[in-house]
Amino acid sequence: MGPEHPTPPDAGRVTILLTSPRTAPGLLSFSAWDRLRSAGAVLAVDPDPAWLEAFAAAGVTPEDVSAVPVAERAGRLVEDACAGQELVWWGSEDGDPGLTDALAEHLSRRAVVPGSQPPPEVEVLTGSYDVPGSRLLDLVAVMDTLRSPGGCPWDGEQTHTSLLPYLLEEAHEVIEAVESGDPAHVQEELGDLLLQVVFHARVAEEEAGFGIDEVAAGIVAKLIRRHPHVFGDGEAESAQDVEVSWEALKAAEKAGRQGFEGIPATLPALARAQKMIGRLSRAGADLDEAVEKAADGDELAAALLRLVVLSRVSGQDAEATLRAALGRLVPPSQ
Repeated sequence: MGPEHPTPPDAGRVTILLTSPRTAPGLLSFSAWDRLRSAGAVLAVDPDPAWLEAFAAAGVTPEDVSAVPVAERAGRLVEDACAGQELVWWGSEDGDPGLTDALAEHLSRRAVVPGSQPPPEVEVLTGSYDVPGSRLLDLVAVMDTLRSPGGCPWDGEQTHTSLLPYLLEEAHEVIEAVESGDPAHVQEELGDLLLQVVFHARVAEEEAGFGIDEVAAGIVAKLIRRHPHVFGDGEAESAQDVEVSWEALKAAEKAGRQGFEGIPATLPALARAQKMIGRLSRAGADLDEAVEKAADGDELAAALLRLVVLSRVSGQDAEATLRAALGRLVPPSQ
């Protein structure tokens, strides 16, 4: 009878755990936490301290293998799994460059070398996903880098005032993109406009004590407050009902506002006229009388204001209507 050979242990498993870097520490799926807790070893590269706290609370102690070359990390995963261990690789934010290739090489070698123990099972498990809007966190982080020491000199010296021309320009470019009907163009220009909002919020964080969170919280509170038919016990059966309710709530909030206060003087004259005529109309003013008084005998001014009144009565946007007509003008022949 020949010498007995020990029976090789059943191969374990390597789990590559993928998570979203935009998910708060500790937020993982049940299956991900279950795998982490039951693993014989959890390997990671430079794990985030906040995640280490979450791991510790769950009784998980990752081993930091930052100093180990990629090929050796892959070899460790395969060899320990072949010895029957269950291992979890906690993926890093940079995607662990080179690890999958190194793993494939080790697994292939075991698959083709005669007499080698079969390679272990390798599973990719997604433990968390991006939630809608999470990419906004990336934008905030990039802006923070640009404005921080060692960032971009140009971005670092901008102020609210210096940024105003870009804000105005990007708003007009969004309008142009929407009217072009090109979704890709709209997406790009909305991104440029969003940058301006985040940029101004970052400047305010340094100078005025509020940042993007306070800006977002303010508009969230306003939207909830102005939509009682959605978030409260209000009622609205049509878009017109919503508009009436919105204006009433806005008027109550701005009870101390006088005259045309709140209508920006920097609006284009036609758009500003619409706002002012709308304010007069909601206040019950006689628009014909208001137009004649404002024109002060200037027939052209009276005609222009009457056209704004006409646009309101007909439910049209005078600014958009004129802009569309300008787009249809035929240029002179060269």
